Amino acid sequence: MSNLLFDNLFAGHAGKKTAFLHLPDGRTISHGEFLQMAGRFANTFTRMGLTPGERVALQVEKSPQALAVYAACVQAGLVFLPLNTAYTANEVLYFIENSGAKLFICQGSRKDELAEAVKQTCASLETLNIDGSGTFATRANNSNDVFIPVDCDGESLAALLYTSGTTGRSKGAMLTHNNLLSNAQTLADIWKFSADDVLLHALPIFHTHGLFVATNVTLVAGGSMLFLPKFDQDEMIKNMARATTMMGVPTFYTRLLNDPRFDRELTSHMRLFVSGSAPLLSETHVQFEEKTGHRILERYGMTETNMNTSNPYDGERRAGTVGLPLPGVELKITDATTGTTLADGTIGEIEVRGPNVFKGYWQMPEKTAEELRGDGFFITGDLGLIDEQGYVHIVGRNKDMIISGGYNIYPKEIESLLDEQPDILESAVIGVPHPDFGETVVGIIVAANGSTPDFDHITRSISKSLARYKLPKKLVVVPDLPRNTMGKVQKKLLREKYKSDFM
Repeated sequence: MSNLLFDNLFAGHAGKKTAFLHLPDGRTISHGEFLQMAGRFANTFTRMGLTPGERVALQVEKSPQALAVYAACVQAGLVFLPLNTAYTANEVLYFIENSGAKLFICQGSRKDELAEAVKQTCASLETLNIDGSGTFATRANNSNDVFIPVDCDGESLAALLYTSGTTGRSKGAMLTHNNLLSNAQTLADIWKFSADDVLLHALPIFHTHGLFVATNVTLVAGGSMLFLPKFDQDEMIKNMARATTMMGVPTFYTRLLNDPRFDRELTSHMRLFVSGSAPLLSETHVQFEEKTGHRILERYGMTETNMNTSNPYDGERRAGTVGLPLPGVELKITDATTGTTLADGTIGEIEVRGPNVFKGYWQMPEKTAEELRGDGFFITGDLGLIDEQGYVHIVGRNKDMIISGGYNIYPKEIESLLDEQPDILESAVIGVPHPDFGETVVGIIVAANGSTPDFDHITRSISKSLARYKLPKKLVVVPDLPRNTMGKVQKKLLREKYKSDFM
C-alpha cells in the first residue's frame, strides 16, 4: 500500500519530535504530534462512513487543526475542499451542492447560519473552532491517532479548488496527488528549502498560495512554520527574527515597507522573501531592496496549475517579470484565436504544460475541453510575453478577472447582483490599481429611469451574497456605458478613465 502525497509530505516526519508549527502564544506542535492529530481526524472520517474519493469541505479560521484536516484527507484518500472564510451562505451552498461533499466543517459561530443552507444538500455538518474545540474535535478525541494511509497513486484526486469564470458559476479545479507533490518538490529544490528553514506563514490556508505552496514546500523539506492566524503587522515584525523565509502577497510587503521597524537589521538573517498571487509593482521591488538589502523573488501560478514560473534563487530577479518556467514545466505564448505559437517578444496568451497542471474541471467536461488542450497544454487566459532572456512578463488578462489582495474576483458575479437592483439599469465592474491591494473593485452603473441609486442600500443588498473582499470600493453613476460597434462594453476605456482613483 502506498499513498503518494502522504508518503512524501508527511510519513517521513512521523517520529520527529522537532517543532513543525510555532504558534503566536509560544506553544509548539512537533511533526509527530501534528501527524497524531491528523491520524485521529482520519480515523474519525472513517468512523463517520466517509470513503476514498468523497469530498470534505472546510470553512474555518486558520489553525493547526484546520491544517490537520488537510493532512487527514490526504491519508484517508478523501478530496479536500477548502473554502474562503468570507464566503456567504449562498456561496457555500453552491460549492457543497456542486462538489457533492459528504461532510462540511464550519466554525461554531456560523453553524446556525450555514446549517440552513447545507440542509438542502447531502452533507453532514460539524464544527471546528480556532481554539481546537467543536463537534468534530470532540468526535476525534476518542479516535486512534494511528491511521493506515489509503492507497493513492499519482492520478488520485487530492483536492478540489473552486475558481470562478467571467461567466457562469465557479469551476472546481481537480488537483491530483502528483500535481501537488511534483510542484512542492520542484519549488523546495529551486528555492533551496531545507529542514533548517523556518517559514513565516501569515497566508490563509484555503488558497493555493498558503496551502499548496507555503505548507507543502515546508513539509517536503522537513522545515517548520511560524503559523500566524492572519497578517498582523506587529506579529510579523515580532516574529521576523525567528524566521528564515517568508511568503506573501504584495499587500504584505507594501505594509511592511511603511513600518519604520522593518529594516536591514530586522531582516539580516532572512534568506528569502517570495511574493505572488498578484502583480508586485516595480517600485515595491526597488523600495524593498533599498530598505532591506533583499530582492523579493516573484513567481507566477494559478489555482489550476499551482506554480508555473519563478525568478531564480541564484541569478537575476527581474522586477516586472515572473521569472523563468519551472523545471519540468513548458510555457509558450500563443495566438488566442488560432493557438499558433508566437515568437519571443510577442504578446499573446500564456499556455503551460507539465506535471503541475490540473486534471480538469469537476463535472464540466465541455469547459475542460475549452481550456485544456488534447496535448496537455492549459490555456491560462493570461496575456504575456517571453523576453530575449527567457523571462516571462504578465501584461494582462484575456478575461476581466480582478486580483485584489491575492484573491481572484470575477466582475460578472458582481454585475449580475448590481443589475438586479431596482435603481440600476446596467453595470460594468472593473479593477483599478490600488497601492495596498494591487487592484480594487469599482462598479460603474447606469441608473434606471432617471432614479438616484442609494449606494449604501446597494452595498448592503449585494453583501448578502458576496464576500466582503468582492464588494465594490466605489460606485460611479454614468449616463451610459461605452460600447463598440458590436455592442460590447469597452472596459478598457473605463479602466483607463478611473485608473488613478485610488493612487
